[in-house]
Amino acid sequence: MNDNGGELVYFNGVTRLNLPVNRILDNAPRDMDVAVVIGWDADGDFYFASSVADGADVLWLLEKAKKKLLEIGDK
Repeated sequence: MNDNGGELVYFNGVTRLNLPVNRILDNAPRDMDVAVVIGWDADGDFYFASSVADGADVLWLLEKAKKKLLEIGDK
């Protein structure tokens, strides 16, 4: 609920606006088998973590994400 007593509904589509990190992490499916997290922390340091140990599998996931991102740009 929001401050006005109404239900707060988050937009679940593609946007060109930055979103709060916690919104992205909180809305990630809890039943994921694999996860890769990439970004900068509050100090500006690069952060990377993966539930997959094999670098080739991680790279494949990143390339798949890259392909999806490029396809969104074509719409």
